[in-house]
Amino acid sequence: MRVYFDKDADLSLIQDLKLAVVGYGSQGFAHAHNLRDSGVKDLVVALRERSGSAVKARSAGFTVQSVAEAVSNADLVMLLTPDEGQRDLYKQEIAPNIRENGAIAFAHGFNIHFELIEPRSDLDVLMIAPKGPGHAVRALYAAGGGVPALIAVQQDASGRAKELALAYATALGAGRSGIMETTFREEAETDLFGEQAELCGGAAALVMAGFETLVEEGYAPEVAYFECLHELKLIVDFFYEGGISTMWYAVSTTAEYGGLSRGNRIITEETKKEMKRILREIQTGKFAREFVQEDQAGAVTMKAFRRIVNEHPIEDVGRRVRAMMPWIEESKLVDRSKN
Repeated sequence: MRVYFDKDADLSLIQDLKLAVVGYGSQGFAHAHNLRDSGVKDLVVALRERSGSAVKARSAGFTVQSVAEAVSNADLVMLLTPDEGQRDLYKQEIAPNIRENGAIAFAHGFNIHFELIEPRSDLDVLMIAPKGPGHAVRALYAAGGGVPALIAVQQDASGRAKELALAYATALGAGRSGIMETTFREEAETDLFGEQAELCGGAAALVMAGFETLVEEGYAPEVAYFECLHELKLIVDFFYEGGISTMWYAVSTTAEYGGLSRGNRIITEETKKEMKRILREIQTGKFAREFVQEDQAGAVTMKAFRRIVNEHPIEDVGRRVRAMMPWIEESKLVDRSKN
């Protein structure tokens, strides 16, 4: 796989265009700020009427327009609203208004790969997918670094869609760390799998199960929190810095032997079989259909899941423990009042 960097992209391709960033959540916030700081002068944030994000965007100095108005004037539309609502938003506000021979971009392959959105044939359809949450995309860019990104082209009506994707990714800061070319299918399926089986679903479930095990055996909740959640960041930082072997090098020999000899008793062959079942549900579109139906039904199950997590004892213990370390609050990535 070829990796592209700043030197491989023509940043002026994106700087000279009229851009509409649709949405101002985690990714929308990061894209809008990074693009502006990279020299994109004609940029608007597109939001639905009465959106709670409008005040945040305007206070950050952005022009805010309705989705219909913004996309009708844009050369490139970047759609950064939640996946579950993109199909209706595209059908109602974007498709009737997006200009001929324009371009539409996504940060996730979900709606294109699973054919929930089918853009017109005159449009460039591209993807720029940072490999990290929006808060990290912004924070690393501001610190002089960048989150790596994947790019893909589903439809190249203009003949320059790939060059445009490279320029956009570079404007986000991805050219500082690496831009890799993929497909909408590969990005969508691997991204969903990583989120569900490991990064979000698997990791959170493992942390909560470890915490519950210690507390149920009579250990102090605060100690359990430190061992099962707080210290996880330190371990992940070793992963991030030098891979799994660096983590084993950095921890004690007790931790190394205990982890190497016991880890496979937690993540077993049955776990891997379940991971493959999860992957098949993604590949066949079963998860996509389930997710869309969940949204159409009012997200009842999602709200129940959120309530269970918010009411879990680890959350209350965590708030008390983190209050002992004010520097966490001072350097936090997620500021709900701004993004």
